[in-house]
Amino acid sequence: MAPLNGKRLVIFGCGYVGSALARAALAAGAQVEALTRNPEKAAALRAAGLAKVAVADLSSADWHGQIAGGADLVVNCVSSGGPETYRQSYVGGMQSVLTWAARGPAPVGTLVYTSSTAVYPQGAGAVLDESATADGATPNGAIIRESEVLLQQARAAAVHRHFILRLAGIYGPERHHLLDQLRAGLPVLGGSGNHRLNLAHRDDIVSAILACLTAPAAIGSGIFNVADNAPAARTEVVAWLAQHLGRPAPGFDGSTTTRRGGAPMPDRTISNARIRQVLGWRPHYPDYRAGFESILGTTNPH
Repeated sequence: MAPLNGKRLVIFGCGYVGSALARAALAAGAQVEALTRNPEKAAALRAAGLAKVAVADLSSADWHGQIAGGADLVVNCVSSGGPETYRQSYVGGMQSVLTWAARGPAPVGTLVYTSSTAVYPQGAGAVLDESATADGATPNGAIIRESEVLLQQARAAAVHRHFILRLAGIYGPERHHLLDQLRAGLPVLGGSGNHRLNLAHRDDIVSAILACLTAPAAIGSGIFNVADNAPAARTEVVAWLAQHLGRPAPGFDGSTTTRRGGAPMPDRTISNARIRQVLGWRPHYPDYRAGFESILGTTNPH
């Protein structure tokens, strides 16, 4: 793999995933710049050693004069601030990035976009690879797919190569909603326990992004799913977590579990076979047990 040492990397949306990526890229010798809309995160990134940090909304053009074009590497991992800003964050943000890139002295060498498996509408136990229909099961999923298409149709003057990473449910240090619910002692959880949880640990997402950024030149643009190796039913994950916390497993109220945008939570398996085959990526946390054990700091049941 081509090394990051000396490469100029710009990270747009330097939040939960982006900040972890920035630290990893700095450790690998990259010159890292970032954009965030949060002044506190900007201060933390500067303290971590980033060469430049701009504070602005990605969808605006305010930052175009603050970050020079022609970057070797770019990662757009922006997230939405809420339902009312979905289109602004994803579609507007991608349009802004591509406009900036096209105005640079040279095209971006490799651009990675962290999308979402929310673009897949399928359920009913389907196993989904990147060839599956991806028109979104919710209005929000459709918006994310629209932002993917913008990148896929980007002019050669803006981007030389791109990768779209469709991320499964993100969890990791300080981001583990299900574990928090059990720690709170809730006797009953909302929704059903029957659907499978497709998860991706934050650190595995970072390693997938790095695999794209350092992919050999012979590997062209593409889409990859990023998920662990073993999606499991929500009931199984809850029972395992409860055992490790030494508490009785809560029940479920049987209501329809919905995802952001209002559609029912689908039961399906997100396949990571393609990124494993093409880029040689392997998750450090191959299933929920490994990931949550790292968060809990133990491999013992109690």
